[in-house]
Amino acid sequence: MPKIKTVRGAAKRFKKTGKGGFKHKHANLRHILTKKATKRKRHLRPKAMVLKAIWAWLSRACRTHKSLTFNFFNLE
Repeated sequence: MPKIKTVRGAAKRFKKTGKGGFKHKHANLRHILTKKATKRKRHLRPKAMVLKAIWAWLSRACRTHKSLTFNFFNLE
């Protein structure tokens, strides 16, 4: 049986939280920022939580990536 590969795009975009959720960075904060309001840019700055609807997919896609796996007993 072949090894399960991590979906690299997901591994680069998401981080797993301690309670098992996932967080991600908001879009629209890279360029063309002069026309965006300060309030809008400020609200885009913090990380956001991923919807529960795609938690299962993220867990399967990233089960082998170190930053996205959560080891409860911290054996490694």
